[in-house]
Amino acid sequence: MAETTKNAQGAPDVAALSFEAALAELESIVSALEKGDVPLEQSIAIYERGEALKKRCEALLAQAEARVATITRDADGKPAGTAPLDPEG
Repeated sequence: MAETTKNAQGAPDVAALSFEAALAELESIVSALEKGDVPLEQSIAIYERGEALKKRCEALLAQAEARVATITRDADGKPAGTAPLDPEG
């Protein structure tokens, strides 16, 4: 398995995370912030990481959507197969 790049705080680099890993970490950050028992400076730091994780998840979802196939229909409107969402790609 490939080694994950770490940032200065020893956390995995956001850009190297899978969607599932980024979402799980984002959920734990939201939970910690909702509890309200995190010191202010740490709250700010994890909020900033949460923003980066949110952007990573959005980017990965956009990539996935770009790869989704659309259903083509025949003259009667019945499904006839699939075509790339982006015919150029």
